[in-house]
This record gives sequence, C-alpha cells and structure tokens, in this order.
Amino acid sequence: MPELQARSLIRPSQVQRLALVALPFVVVVFVAPRPESIKPEGWRLLGIFLSVIAGLILQPIPGGAVVLIGLTLSAALKSLTVAQALSGYADSSVWLVLAAFMISRSLIQTGLARRIALYFVRHFGRTSLGVSYSLALSDVVLGAIIPSNAARSGGVVLPVLRSITELYGSQPGPTAALLGAFLYAAVYQSICVSAAMFFTGQASNPLAASMAAQAGFPITPLSWFLAGLLPGAISLAVIPILIRRVLPPLIRSTPEAAAFARKELSAMGQLTLAEKIMGVVFLFVCLGWITHFWHGVDITIIALLGSAVLLASGVLTWEEVKKESAMWDIFLWYGGLVCLGRELNHAGVTQAFARGVAALLSDASWVILFAVALLVYFYAHYGFASITAHILALYPPFLAVLLAKGAPIGLVAFSFATFVNLSAGLTHYGTTPAPMFFAHEYVSWKDWWRIGLLISGVNLTIWSTVGFLWWKLLGLW
Repeated sequence: MPELQARSLIRPSQVQRLALVALPFVVVVFVAPRPESIKPEGWRLLGIFLSVIAGLILQPIPGGAVVLIGLTLSAALKSLTVAQALSGYADSSVWLVLAAFMISRSLIQTGLARRIALYFVRHFGRTSLGVSYSLALSDVVLGAIIPSNAARSGGVVLPVLRSITELYGSQPGPTAALLGAFLYAAVYQSICVSAAMFFTGQASNPLAASMAAQAGFPITPLSWFLAGLLPGAISLAVIPILIRRVLPPLIRSTPEAAAFARKELSAMGQLTLAEKIMGVVFLFVCLGWITHFWHGVDITIIALLGSAVLLASGVLTWEEVKKESAMWDIFLWYGGLVCLGRELNHAGVTQAFARGVAALLSDASWVILFAVALLVYFYAHYGFASITAHILALYPPFLAVLLAKGAPIGLVAFSFATFVNLSAGLTHYGTTPAPMFFAHEYVSWKDWWRIGLLISGVNLTIWSTVGFLWWKLLGLW
C-alpha cells in the first residue's frame, strides 16, 4: 500500500495529452456532419479510431493501453459487438508476428544473431565503408525473420557498431568524426531500407499488408521480398557512399575491426547445439515462406511450427516467452488495430473519404494524384514518431482515394507500404531504433536531419524509378 500511495498516478502533462486524444472523438461525433452513407455506429467508430491514432502519436499512456481502451469503447458505445471488437486477435497475421517474435528472441539469446553480424564484419570490415556495409547486411539477413527493427538493430547491430567505433578511439564529441559519426549515420539509414525490404522488416509491415488485402491485393512475405530486392539493394549500395561524402570519416582503413570480429567469433567458439537448432529453424521458416505458393501451407502455420520446434527442443522456454513484454505489447495493439481498420472499411468510412477526395480532385489524373499523395505521405513522417501510427492514419485513406481514381492497386499498395519505412530516416525519432542510435551522440541533431533529407531524396528517386519498373517486370501492377 505505501508504494501505491507514493506512486504518482497521473501528471498534469498527461491530463493535457489525454484531453487532446479525446478531442478527435468529440469533434467527429458531436461537431462534424455525418455523411448519409455512414451509419451512426460507423461514425462513432471513426471518432474512436482517430482518437486511437492521436493516442499513439501523443502517448499519454502506452500504445497498447490506448488500443485496448479504444476497443472497449467501441463495444461499450455499440459501434461494434464484443465479438467484433476482439476479432482482430483471431487474425492470422497477428499470430504470424507473435511467432516471428518468439523466433527472433531465440536468434538473439542463442548468440546466432550476433555471430552473423560478426561474420560479416570479419569478412567485409577492413575499411570504414566495409564496416557500414557489413553491419547493414547483418540487419538485412536478420530482417528476413526478426520483425522488430528495435530488437535486431538496437539489440544486435548497435552494440557491435559501438564496440568498433570505440576500438578506434572514436567517442561522442571531438573524436566522433574519426569514425563514429559516419558509421552511425550510414548504418541507421541502411536499417530503414532493410525495414522496407521485408514483410518482417518491422512490426507494422504486416499491418500494411493486411490493409492491402482488405482492399483486394494480398501481399505475402515472398512478394514483399521480391518487390524490395532490387531497389533495396541499390539503396543499400548507394547510401553509405553518399553519407561518406557528407560526414567523411578521418579513419578510412579499419583492419582492427575485422580482427576484433575474428577475436569475438573465436571467443564464441563452435556453434552450440542451440545455435544449430536455431539455424535449422531459421532456414526452415525462410524457405517455407519463399515456397508458400508451391506447397500451400499457410505462412502463419510455418512460423508457428518453427516456434513449436524451439519450444519443444528447449532452445526457447515458456518462461522466456511470458517475459517477452515487447511481443505481448505488439500482439495487443496490433490485433486491436487490425480490428479497427477492418471494421472501418466494413462501415464504409474509407470509401466515403475516397469519394469525397476524388470529387475534389476530379480533374487530376491518377498519375498526378499518386505523385502528390506519395510525397505528402512520405514527408508527413516529420509529424510521426511511429511507423505504425503513420500507416494507421494515412495508408487506408490514400489507398482508397487512389483506387477510386483508377490507380493500379499493386503499385499503390507496395508504394505506401514500403515508402513509410524509408521515411523513418528523416528524423531522430522516426522509428524505435532512431532514438537508440541518436542517444549515443555521435551525430548532431542538425547533421541527422540534414542527412535524413538528403537520403530521402535518394530513396524516393531509386524506389520510384528502378523500383516501379522492377515491380512492373514482376507483374505487381
């Protein structure tokens, strides 16, 4: 009891943010005129949905709690039945993310993820440019199975990166320019690209895929991988070279980095039995996803089978699963968001929005509208600290508007699903790993934003030219 009495339950700043979170609901339900095509319960659901988005942006309380309250209100206000409000947790994509998190925890705790990163550094880390490429490639490999960019980039890549910079006496402050400033900027921008390259690139990518599926365009791990392969590879090749011109490292040759990796790998010894089992499961899941169209086994079942092997073999214990707070947090908010997005679509809200915008822009072709919308969508990320909130707020309405104008669904679905990850490179708060990298203080706020703006133009150019042509050749649009 004394602990409860000493705890500050709510602060004035939280009260202000909670009031701002409630404002969209009040405006929609009590002020804004309701279109005749939308029923009252659908209109209330829109108000709840917009308040949930505001809650995810302002974070007066944790995001999972915001979504849970939104679901509860949707049922209490009779916008949804209880069964409908909880239906998102039966969605297969939600369980896919859960299974992928269990696999990613095993990759990290067995040491296999770190071994992979050190392996790349040992072979490619003899120059500062090579170190940046090796760490970026590590993130790419891990991105094929670890759906949390914070887990793989912050938990695996970042510690190795810090060790290498300190190896050369590059510390935050006057010596940052020796090596650290370049590596931190280049590696961070690269991990934004790897997040765009995979279905499991970061936690909310499956959410975008789910929204695309609701619009009639299914996206699988294989189709996402193929779509991101060529433009992603070009971005990963170009970005470190450009950043080296903006933040040139004073140390260009880094043989000690390769030696450091070799020493660390030697200290780790031979692959343990747990690592071997983990490696087999990793390959099984990746190959199972890639060959989905041949064998027909659902991708969620494949991921759950991999998790089952890890649990049965003892590589992963149930106690460890219960302690994986990030996994359960994502399961809660992701399932809730899947439900809210789907039910808004069923209520006709997104279609009504699309018709209204299309009527205002009736003279514009879908090509012009698509170009403008894509730029607005991309640079709107300056106002978001969460890729999830960005997708939730803007992906469905832009998708609906462009489809109403006759834009190819595959082009729109993949563009808005991938570009949101690239836009996370704009700021030092664009996605979860951003503040983790920025907090090491190797790159100033000014340089971070300057590089973010430069690389945004590079990525937009690559993905909207080579990428769109590549998608056309793949038959995606």
